[in-house]
Amino acid sequence: MSFPETQLRPLSAEERVHFAWLRRPPVQKIAAALDAREPGGSRFVGGCVRDSVIGATPKDIDIATVLVPTEVIAALEGAGLSAAPTGLEHGTVTGIADHVGVEITTLRAAVTTDGRRATVAFTRDWTIDAGRRDFRLNAIYLTFDGRLFDPVGGAEDARAGRVRFIGAAQDRIREDYLRILRFFRFSARFAQGFDAEGLGACAAEANGLSILSAERVGGELCRILDLPNAALAIDAMAASGVLDAVWPAPPDRTSLRRLKEAYPAAPAPLGLAALFGETGAFSAGESLDRALRLSNADGARRKKALQAAAALAAADTKGARAALYRFGGQAFEDGLMIAAARGAAVDVDKMREIARTNAPPAFPFSGRHVVALGIAPGPEVDAILKATEARWITEDFPSTERLQKLLEEVVAHRG
Repeated sequence: MSFPETQLRPLSAEERVHFAWLRRPPVQKIAAALDAREPGGSRFVGGCVRDSVIGATPKDIDIATVLVPTEVIAALEGAGLSAAPTGLEHGTVTGIADHVGVEITTLRAAVTTDGRRATVAFTRDWTIDAGRRDFRLNAIYLTFDGRLFDPVGGAEDARAGRVRFIGAAQDRIREDYLRILRFFRFSARFAQGFDAEGLGACAAEANGLSILSAERVGGELCRILDLPNAALAIDAMAASGVLDAVWPAPPDRTSLRRLKEAYPAAPAPLGLAALFGETGAFSAGESLDRALRLSNADGARRKKALQAAAALAAADTKGARAALYRFGGQAFEDGLMIAAARGAAVDVDKMREIARTNAPPAFPFSGRHVVALGIAPGPEVDAILKATEARWITEDFPSTERLQKLLEEVVAHRG
């Protein structure tokens, strides 16, 4: 696919305000190194240009270049900068200046694809590189001297809040089925609705998600759930059959919507907790955490949030203190959010006040207190200590004197 060359348009004075990152020393050093190798042969691209066009602050800086990776490395090292070969098979080198990394990728043309990855060939044609990208708003380029190159109308889409595939939507999706999930993520982030052609193509090609690795699917779903507007994406995914292709358990979209309305920054583990609840094994022992390849930390946070929510759903002051002790501060707060999102009659402000002003003490006993009562060191000591701690929690953390009595009772009545 190729597009007619469009005239480079200089940024206006008003637009330049949002491109202040162009003047950052690390960016200028890397740009100067590439330009010295081939003047005009490299341009900024992707999120840094798109976000600046709509007045947002970009997180990362990316550069597209006609230089092949070996030339990029030589240009950077020749300027006294560092080069990390972070994705040579895709034509990507990370340039590093003043400890700041910038991804630099050679212009590419897709040769073949199996829906998971593409075999690419390097090119020097900017319109060919633009044509193999996913969405129009991601194919906006900016020269180092501040001129926009916009061969597919991406700037207009970005300003209008539209997310549209480049060319035929189904063709772009079949090149990489992860673009289905990216369509919902970018639409929820940059638009208030969904392009009809793109939505129809995603629905038609949803089964293609099955050939992708669990890591890629899980990672993209979590990026969707991280968004403040995640419920918009999830509703559309459910209606189009895409959500069922990701995880075929009944979703609680109402709870997710409540969660994001009250706590827009609630992270993906809590989004999953609200959306799928205690859903565990769905088929053949495959758990949600494993199916999506969640990190151990994210999986643990999701589970603890649900456990804390169950404990807090109808808790009084005593129950709240017990939950805070058992689950810790973060899980206590997470549990409050999930309990409220799921419609429990929990007074969130009151519970937070309890945690702030009436938190339980640390358990003051250890194994030596058990051994002092004549119990030989070993597994029995740990069992007695745990039983004593459980009774101490049940009695709402009484004094050390009472705790000593509880310990003596457990020892006296041990089996």
